[in-house]
Amino acid sequence: MPNTLLEEIEYKVQNTNFGSWRRYGYVDGTSFHEFKSHATFMGMPLVHYTYGRCPETGRRVVAKGFIAVGKLAAGVIAIGHVSVGVIAIGQLAVGLLFGLGQLSTGVAAVGQMALGVAFGLGQFATGLAAIGQFALGKYVIAQFGIGEFVLSTTRSDPEAVRFFKAWPIVRYFLGSR
Repeated sequence: MPNTLLEEIEYKVQNTNFGSWRRYGYVDGTSFHEFKSHATFMGMPLVHYTYGRCPETGRRVVAKGFIAVGKLAAGVIAIGHVSVGVIAIGQLAVGLLFGLGQLSTGVAAVGQMALGVAFGLGQFATGLAAIGQFALGKYVIAQFGIGEFVLSTTRSDPEAVRFFKAWPIVRYFLGSR
């Protein structure tokens, strides 16, 4: 909802010892909430949380902080529907080191579609080590796998078995194989 009348927005502002809240309630019952911590890290708030649409612009505010939480989030640790960070959690999680989400990326990625560099775990997974229904990597466990060393329904490379048996959790599921 854009501020078509260009009116001054009267937020309910609440300051706490940790940070400050800025809230606005719309007539239709929806609301906007934003929290920013007083503490900062490298020039950004330690915690930034957003919810709803900003009454001034009618758009979602991107949560930007060391820990960022919101529908759109960017930070060292980012949690949101669309999140970008060193560690990202969300439906679309673009993580530098770790991504967890429906579509995730990172050095390690876990999700329905996990595009990992070193490790991927998901329905479709990529990575040096990849585990999934469809997986692509050097060491692969999959129903349908493509890689140098594959453990699948049609292929059982001894090197893949040796590699994955070194992992206690995988050893538990592989059993006596």
